[in-house]
Amino acid sequence: MIKVVIAEDDFRIAQVQEQFLQKITDVKLVGKALNAKETMELLSENEVDLLLLDIYLPDELGTDLLSKIRERFPTIDIIMVTAATERTMLEKAVRYGVSNYLLKPVTMKKFVETIEDYKRKKELLSFSEEMDQKLIDRFFGITNQSTILQNDLPTGVDRHTLKKVQEVVEELRGVSIDEMSEEMGVSRTTARRYLEYLVSIDVCTAKHEYGIVGRPQRKYYLIE
Repeated sequence: MIKVVIAEDDFRIAQVQEQFLQKITDVKLVGKALNAKETMELLSENEVDLLLLDIYLPDELGTDLLSKIRERFPTIDIIMVTAATERTMLEKAVRYGVSNYLLKPVTMKKFVETIEDYKRKKELLSFSEEMDQKLIDRFFGITNQSTILQNDLPTGVDRHTLKKVQEVVEELRGVSIDEMSEEMGVSRTTARRYLEYLVSIDVCTAKHEYGIVGRPQRKYYLIE
């Protein structure tokens, strides 16, 4: 579960971001801050993985807050969500290692895609304690679908099972985690691990399909 804090002085925008987060699985909002002071307090009082940070906060610029966050909370990831289009703002954010930079107004599609990409990278790093060049390339978006044929798969991913999972996705022309779990006779956790790994190496893509009620269902499709 990824724990998120929203730092946004406009409560209406913060509410919209909260609604967007509710459409993403394995994400939990732990708090919303209206200014820099509240942001630092929330980060101090809660276990936080990801901060969605505005730049134009009333008491301090978000970009000026970055150095304090990095000093006190070095493991927290940050995505800027801002109306600031100045190149200097982007450059400063990049220097402090922000994960992404979203310009307002942000569509739901773009917001969800960005958070899902963040989740994919976090999960990719969790596959192995040691990095090799192939994994690093996939993390930074340099991929090769032939990777699936190699033997140097991460711990917990078996080559033969992976091939079977890929075949099921192809045969069913798209599959959810529950469907894969039932088809393969494995747990949802195992089904998710293999499907997300296929996404991480650009063999599959994941899409949210919105029903009439409830959260959207995440389905996986082969990339043609």
